[in-house]
Amino acid sequence: MTALPPEFQKRMQRMLGDADASFQDCWSRPAFRGIRRNPLKCGEETLKASFPFSLRPSPFSPLGFYLPENAEGIGRLPLHHAGAFYVQEPSASSAVTVLNPQPGERILDLCAAPGGKSTQIAALLAGKGVLWSNEVVRGRARILLSNLERTGVKNAVVSSCRPERLCPALTGYFDRVLVDAPCSGEGMFRRSEEAVRAWSPEHVKACASRQLAILESACAALKENGVLVYSTCTFSMEENEGVVSAFLESHRDFLLEDCGVAFGRPAFLPKARRIFPMDGGEGHFVARLRRLSANPCMAKTRQGGDVPVPKMAKALYEVIFRGRFSGNVERIRSDLFLAPDDLPQTDGLGVLRAGLMLGSIRTGRAEPAHALFMAAKPEELRNVLSFSHDSAEISAFLHGDELCVPECLKGYCGVAVDGVMVGFGKCSGGRLKNHYPKGLRNLSCDTRLKDESLK
Repeated sequence: MTALPPEFQKRMQRMLGDADASFQDCWSRPAFRGIRRNPLKCGEETLKASFPFSLRPSPFSPLGFYLPENAEGIGRLPLHHAGAFYVQEPSASSAVTVLNPQPGERILDLCAAPGGKSTQIAALLAGKGVLWSNEVVRGRARILLSNLERTGVKNAVVSSCRPERLCPALTGYFDRVLVDAPCSGEGMFRRSEEAVRAWSPEHVKACASRQLAILESACAALKENGVLVYSTCTFSMEENEGVVSAFLESHRDFLLEDCGVAFGRPAFLPKARRIFPMDGGEGHFVARLRRLSANPCMAKTRQGGDVPVPKMAKALYEVIFRGRFSGNVERIRSDLFLAPDDLPQTDGLGVLRAGLMLGSIRTGRAEPAHALFMAAKPEELRNVLSFSHDSAEISAFLHGDELCVPECLKGYCGVAVDGVMVGFGKCSGGRLKNHYPKGLRNLSCDTRLKDESLK
C-alpha cells in the first residue's frame, strides 16, 4: 500500500491523541467490505440463501451486512444483476440512517453518484413520495441512473445540475436533503491508493470551501422543519466540524440535532458522529440539522401533467401486466415514462429521467424498457419464468443467450431469479429471445458461484 502522507499522519495524531495507536493498527488489516439488501426487491431470507457464506449484520443500517474478506465476483452474481442488493462499504450507509427517510416524503440527494445512498433512500421510501437524485458530472449521473434502474426504483428523478441552479429552483420543496459532499476521501485510503496520492493540505482546504458552498445552496431546497444531513467520507476537521460550524454561524435558523444513533463515536462537534476504522467502518462523518425558519415552496407547478394515457403505452402495459393501467404517462421524443405524482417543473434542471421508463415507440408500436421489468414483481406479470440463482438457465440468460421455453409462452415474458425480476425476453416457437441489455451482461457464461474464492 502507498505510504500515508506524513502531514496526514500528524493531523490524525493531533486529532485522536491516545486513540491514534488503534487507528494506526488498522492499516495492517484488510478494508471493510459490505452489501446492503434492497427491500424493494428481495427479502432477507432469499438474499442469505443465495450466498455460499454467512452474512454478518452491520451496525450502520438494518439492511447492511459485512462481506467476508475472500468474497469475490459479487457483481457477477445473479441477485446482484437483479438489484436484490447493492455493494457498499458498511459505514457508507450511516448517513441515510441518520437522514431517516419516511414513505411519502420528498427527498433530495444532492451529490448522489454512483447511487449507494440514493438506492438506500428509495428503499426506505418504499415507492411512495419523490426521490430527486442529482449529480453534477453527467457521466456519473448516467451510472447513478443505471443503479436506480437496476434496483427497481419507480419514483426517482435523476438530474445533472449544479446545486446553485437546482436548489433555488426547488425552494422549499423537500422534506429532507442529503449532502454527501465531495471530499478529500481520507476514509478511502485503505481501499484506494489513488486517494492517498491525491491528498494534500491544499486539497483538503479546497474541498472544505466547496462543501460549504454546496451547503449554502442545499439549504434553499428545504422546507420549514425539514432535515438536512451533511456527510463526508473523510476525517479532516476542516471538512467536517469546520464546515458545519461555519454554516451554522451564518444560518442561525438551522439547529444541530443529535444524530440519534449509537454507532461510531461522538464527533468534535456536539451531536454529530464520526466513524473510524476501529469503529467497524472505513471512515465517515455525519451531522443532522433542522431548518427552523419558514421557507414557502417556490417550485413551479408542472405543466401538462394531466394528459390522456397514450394508447400505445396502455396497450403495452396491459399486454405485459395482469392489472389495469393507472398513472400519468409522459412522452419525451420516442420514449414513454410513468412520472411520479406531484412533480414540479423540471425544465432547465438537467433532468435525465423523471420516473419509470415504460418503453419506446418503434415504427408505430411500443416496445418495453428493461426498467419496466426491473421495477415489477413476478406476480404482477402475465408471463414470467423463474430460475434458481445457481441454475444453468439464469447463467445463460445473463450471458445474453436465448433460452428454450414452453411452446405455450407467447410474447413478452419476464425472467426472475429466486423470485426477483432480472430482465425479460420475447417468446415465440419455444424460444425466448433475450432482451437483457448488452452492456450489463456477464462476460463469461460460467458464473454460477464456481469461483474458488467464493467457496
